[in-house]
Amino acid sequence: MRAETRKARPLSKITIDHEDDASDTTVSAQLDSTHVAPTFGELGVRDEIVRALGEVGIERTFAIQELTLPLALAGDDLIGQARTGMGKTFGFGVPLLHRITSADSGTATLDGTPRALVIVPTRELCVQVTGDLVNASKYLPGSRKNGLEVLSIYGGRPYEQQIDELKKGVDVVVGTPGRLLDLANQGHLILGKIGVLVMDEADEMLDLGFLPDIERILGMVPDRRQTMLFSATMPGPIITLARTFLSRPTHIRAEEPQSSAVHERTNQVIYRAHALDKAELVARVLQADGRGATMIFTRTKRTAQKVADDLAERGFAVGAVHGDLGQIAREKALGRFRDGKIDVLVATDVAARGIDIDDVTHVINYQCPEDEKTYVHRIGRTGRAGRTGTAITLVDWDDVPRWQLIDKALELGMPDPVETYSSSPHLYEDLGIPTQATGRIRKPARTRDDAGESSRERPARGENPSRPKRNRVRRRTVRGKVVEGRPADGAEAATTEATGTEPTDGPAQSATAPKDGHEEGTAPARRRRRRRRKPASADTTAQDTGATDTVSTSSAV
Repeated sequence: MRAETRKARPLSKITIDHEDDASDTTVSAQLDSTHVAPTFGELGVRDEIVRALGEVGIERTFAIQELTLPLALAGDDLIGQARTGMGKTFGFGVPLLHRITSADSGTATLDGTPRALVIVPTRELCVQVTGDLVNASKYLPGSRKNGLEVLSIYGGRPYEQQIDELKKGVDVVVGTPGRLLDLANQGHLILGKIGVLVMDEADEMLDLGFLPDIERILGMVPDRRQTMLFSATMPGPIITLARTFLSRPTHIRAEEPQSSAVHERTNQVIYRAHALDKAELVARVLQADGRGATMIFTRTKRTAQKVADDLAERGFAVGAVHGDLGQIAREKALGRFRDGKIDVLVATDVAARGIDIDDVTHVINYQCPEDEKTYVHRIGRTGRAGRTGTAITLVDWDDVPRWQLIDKALELGMPDPVETYSSSPHLYEDLGIPTQATGRIRKPARTRDDAGESSRERPARGENPSRPKRNRVRRRTVRGKVVEGRPADGAEAATTEATGTEPTDGPAQSATAPKDGHEEGTAPARRRRRRRRKPASADTTAQDTGATDTVSTSSAV
């Protein structure tokens, strides 16, 4: 039996809603194969930003960027709605950088006080957005001599370092709501000169309970500002937030009005798998043809670490990101994954929105997601930036009812996953797995260590290879005295090489002999082991008095 898959199809429509107090206007634009996206320069972006983006391979805009840039560069408030991986970061990041560094934009001159604020829900997303803004602002002037200064502020890091950076002067701040509010209440973060405010992944911040903190932060920024809100979905509280704090926003949706919430460029494969066979199944999926960077999602922290450890034992380059790891360990794993040092990352849902890597080819749901929203965010890690991807979901027997609810909510049409094991023929056919693949790959032989020196060539501990071997001599202890014996193995050769003479078979002769009769430098002959002395008797008494056995016998007679 062949598993059902949901094939990818291209994005076909863009809609624009203009919201004001009077009416709602909807404008639709059809995308076809003849449409050519404009470049950032053609849309009026500063040359410094265009140059920096070109160096990282970004020249033409995506749909959400093409629509938001003209409005955002003009200073209008807007709501950007698009699924994850559609280029929302540069959709608000480019106009933000352009406006705060342009003299004709109406914003105040940079003086080391934050002029732009980006609020994000998670630490990982904070690091990601900061990195993108740093890359785009590489050649822009700023309040410091080295250019525009972008600072990330989030929990899990010491306060002192972030406070010191704020005192030195910062132009753009990217942060999570909790830490931003703490530093603002303490007076370290000045929000009175913010000219551009961005709320990214607003629906996720709502789910995490950050809405009250966001409202407090919005009450600290000036009323005259540009506000941009970006979100994958628009639940009721987010719409209320937008109408409260945004001024006549333009609502832009870069998707079909009736399209599915999931990526159309992602092939989705659903299997009913046994818990005891999942590790073996995943190990074979990781050997599929064309498999690149892969993310594996679990529901629990313990399962995430267990899966990572198991895959490492099987020979895969794998890392883990979950709540039991410290912030430094999580950032290190993400950095290794972005740099390509590892190609498999096991994560809990905390990282589902915080990792923005365009070349993730496969996503594996090791455990069934809790709901349809979690499922969308998980598989949204692949099929990004116009690329295609594969999402594989493993459903336990107990999780079939949960999966059927997800399938019904997203209208996927795959309510009954096919029963699949690591040896099932359709698994190999669906995913392009070589028939000879097993659950374990050979680890590469490590011939050179981190220092670039072969471990086999490394000298023993405490040994200096530049020095000749010493003529080490074995030492023995006899009757509490140390006596020297023959040289250790290999020492004769060293002695011969150093002196040019052959060592003798016997011990070396000494000019004087010690008092005990042995020659110096030699060990005495080994004595026979003594027997235990018998208890005192008549014979013993006789021996002690100097009498012989014969005398003792004759006396007894």
